[in-house]
Amino acid sequence: MTPPSPGGRVAFVLKGYPRLSETFIAQEIAALEERGLDILIVSLRRPTDKAIHPVHRLIRAGLLYLPEYLYEAPLRVWRGWRRSRRLPGYGALRRQFLADLRRDPTPNRVRRLGQALVLAAELPADIRHLHAHFLHTPASVARYTAILRGLGWSVSAHAKDIWTIADWEKREKLADARWAVTCTEAGRRHLAGLADCATVALCYHGLALDRFPPAPLRPAGSDGSNPARPVTILSVGRAVEKKGYDDLLAALARLPPALHWRFIHVGGGALAGRLRAKAERLGLADRIEWRGARPQPEVLAAYRSADLFVLAAKVARDGDRDGLPNVLVEAQSQRVACIATALSGIPELIADGATGVLVPPGDGAALTAALARLIADPQLRRRLGAAGEARVRAEFDLEAGIAALAARFGLDARSASVAIAAD
Repeated sequence: MTPPSPGGRVAFVLKGYPRLSETFIAQEIAALEERGLDILIVSLRRPTDKAIHPVHRLIRAGLLYLPEYLYEAPLRVWRGWRRSRRLPGYGALRRQFLADLRRDPTPNRVRRLGQALVLAAELPADIRHLHAHFLHTPASVARYTAILRGLGWSVSAHAKDIWTIADWEKREKLADARWAVTCTEAGRRHLAGLADCATVALCYHGLALDRFPPAPLRPAGSDGSNPARPVTILSVGRAVEKKGYDDLLAALARLPPALHWRFIHVGGGALAGRLRAKAERLGLADRIEWRGARPQPEVLAAYRSADLFVLAAKVARDGDRDGLPNVLVEAQSQRVACIATALSGIPELIADGATGVLVPPGDGAALTAALARLIADPQLRRRLGAAGEARVRAEFDLEAGIAALAARFGLDARSASVAIAAD
């Protein structure tokens, strides 16, 4: 791996910025800035969230929004094409785009080209390298722009982008990229099977532990037998198919009537209305609080007031799935016992029976049994929560991954001395 030449800025190409659901990207940018990386954020769409996290306020990077839909900015796209066609890489880009379009004849493919033409035309002269977060659309825009401008580019792959795009596209992007990292060993193995193994490395997101200090000691938890002291079950995540909230609601509905609990969901998402309707049909509505997307301080407070955290992730019908959900790391940092599914990178964090409880994805009976067991056993919750927190604080600190990324971006080795796993 050859790091970018020193001097100049790095452009980070993101799907959208700022986004409440992508705290891990914001904390990475903030930490890399602290180590001296000069960053320009390029966003493919404008934010839709009404709030931001405190970490967003720490970021000093400049911000360039590209037109999300080409028809909304025809003059800007036209000017981008006029300028880009004079660049030395225009012929190579045209050949690459046509080859991609033959295999993926979709409007989204054309949109990626249009965004790349605008970016190549408007990219400041001091940009020395492009880095995309996500291997699908952001990587396409970064790759096309890099071809036009004769720059190197790299990519951080995560979850949906790994599992929902065609192998030919992943293979070609990985072959073109200077380097790639991904946040789970499961994802690394998959991508390394499509590319030179040395190209793809494991780099856990980790957690900015200064923003998630140890939680205050909790009082003895409820065992679910007292209706005046129900056990608080929390889940944080977008209301989308892969998060398995339909499975979780069904499992909650099967719990013994003698157990007293309340469920809190934090997160937005397209399926929120449908899930509320299902909760009504199942007779659970009076036990559930839907809080919607919330900024990080409110999420932290929710972790600290919860007795139990649950995430029933599964593979969606289109192949989408989680990698290693950051919310599990966050919950464990606050000493909350976790139930999750043994999917993708989750077993890389949670050791079943030692630092949490794992159940098979889509296994409703196993999920109900795990919920019933932990609701009724506060001592088990306390033991699992303590073990989970100890592992997170020992092995999932953000600093290790940031040091490795800093080395990749060519920062001073004294501030980036930790090697990326599997490199």
